[in-house]
Amino acid sequence: MYYSSGNYEAFARPEKPADVDKKSAYLVGSGLASLAAACFLVRDGQMKGERIHVLEELNIAGGACDGIIDSQKGFIIRGGREMENHFECLWDLFRSIPSLEIEGYSVLDEFYRLNKKDPNYSLMRVTVKRGQDARTDGKFGLSDKAALEIVKLFFSRDEDLYDKKIADVFSEDFFVSNFWLYWRTMFAFAEWHSALEMKLYIQRFIHHIGGLPDLSALKFTKYNQYESLIQPMVKYLETYGVQFHYGSRVTNVVFDIHGKKKTAVKLMYWQGGEEKAIDLTKDDLVFVTNGSCTENSTFGDDRHAPVPNNSSGGCWELWRNIAKQDPAFGRPDKFCTDLNATRWESATITTLDNRIPPFIEKICKRDPFSGRVVTGGIVTVRDSNWLISYTLNRQPHFKEQPQQQLVVWLYGLFIDVPGNYIKKPMQECTGTEIVAEWLYHLGVPEQEIHAMAVQSARCIPCLMPYITAFFMPRTKGDRPRVVPEGCVNLAFIGQFADTERDTVFTTEYSVRTAMEAVYTLLNISRGVPEVFASCYDIRVLLEATSQMLDGKKLTDIKLPFILSLIEKNVLHKISGTLIEELLKKYKLI
Repeated sequence: MYYSSGNYEAFARPEKPADVDKKSAYLVGSGLASLAAACFLVRDGQMKGERIHVLEELNIAGGACDGIIDSQKGFIIRGGREMENHFECLWDLFRSIPSLEIEGYSVLDEFYRLNKKDPNYSLMRVTVKRGQDARTDGKFGLSDKAALEIVKLFFSRDEDLYDKKIADVFSEDFFVSNFWLYWRTMFAFAEWHSALEMKLYIQRFIHHIGGLPDLSALKFTKYNQYESLIQPMVKYLETYGVQFHYGSRVTNVVFDIHGKKKTAVKLMYWQGGEEKAIDLTKDDLVFVTNGSCTENSTFGDDRHAPVPNNSSGGCWELWRNIAKQDPAFGRPDKFCTDLNATRWESATITTLDNRIPPFIEKICKRDPFSGRVVTGGIVTVRDSNWLISYTLNRQPHFKEQPQQQLVVWLYGLFIDVPGNYIKKPMQECTGTEIVAEWLYHLGVPEQEIHAMAVQSARCIPCLMPYITAFFMPRTKGDRPRVVPEGCVNLAFIGQFADTERDTVFTTEYSVRTAMEAVYTLLNISRGVPEVFASCYDIRVLLEATSQMLDGKKLTDIKLPFILSLIEKNVLHKISGTLIEELLKKYKLI
């Protein structure tokens, strides 16, 4: 497996891999990474569909990319997916998956034209004082000290950040800035999360710094991610005869290990209350999604808070059983043993009548029933004790959603403290109580909140104990490589596999690890698109610097190295050069 850039290989079809007709594949789980791997096996590996087996514990595919219509509870989404134009592997995949909406289109065609005609951006990113504009004015509010801390983190080596927390590399100057408010609520970072992951995010999305305040960097699907992304993939795979085995819980993959050579020889799983085993040869390829951010999610309803499930869960036990056999298989306990640091709660709110929508429209400044962008990403309530953010994507968010209803997704980062209106921690609240807290922050008159919360909305809270597990501080080897050294026929895929430079908690990461896994194990003669290299582009770096300075010039910054440049008259010496031209273009001098 190797990386490629440019379009020379981007549209090429690789040769059929040697002996692929003799090979089979077993994919553990049916989340985005696993489905993507199956698609790459079919499209680029040219493996026969009937020789590809997807083993899924539940009775539905999709993993964390969900969108459920529950006959008793209604519409449920545990989270949303923010995408951007430089998800190279994701778009490489979906250019080949037929759209279920428009005949003759791919999913990429459909997505591209939707976001061309209806680009995403927010008209109200942050509110305070019960629905009033927080007047951040798109400014980052970084002090000179905080700006220097970001620069220092950007240029830090990975190994210097192993096992360090974000709080270890930033001061209070940074944590009181608008930058941190935008950042933490968009990506769900906390001070105790990994400084290394923070650095990788800054480098990966440096070209979108200017889009943080208004979320114009983001693109979204037409419907929820299950209906827009997962269903087309499942249909594509079924067309090729790929075998889905639902109700199959994989418990272990047994290895024959001789020196550095590691061969998976048996796959253990439960199905129908019976333990079963599949004997494997070197021609049987295994793709394991190790770990899950949505494992042990529990749901409440209007009258009940979700009951926490703090057991380790099937996917974590599977990873533990594999990891016991060799250090190259990672250290799962680094990610799944501190639930206080990895959990938060989301909620799906469905409006039922015409009383709540006017308050939504007042904040988002758009008609929520227009079928176009509504909030344009999350709206964060800055003075919320729970630090809640909420979003309305294009409506309807479900194909079967009634025209007069709106589906809202809300989440809170601080779920263990009392709310501003409901004096209980979010994790102890019923759906109706969460709606009441949200209505309070929307600016609904207090005397109307109770009746509207009970009569005008339905709410399904979801408690997720591992939702930010992949952000836990880590060191080299905690996550296994996509194909660990010496592995003959097994690869790890998904958010807890390790690959270069890309960022977890993204659809791109799932698809990239899947692509790298398939291309490595089948030795496919086509490059995997490299991670977009914006962090090495001087133009992008200058633009990002200009944006983070909120319009200040370099000469306005009271930092030692800037003062040194002034004292040495360096700015005069670059007069008439390309350097001066670039600094002026990006308004730094």
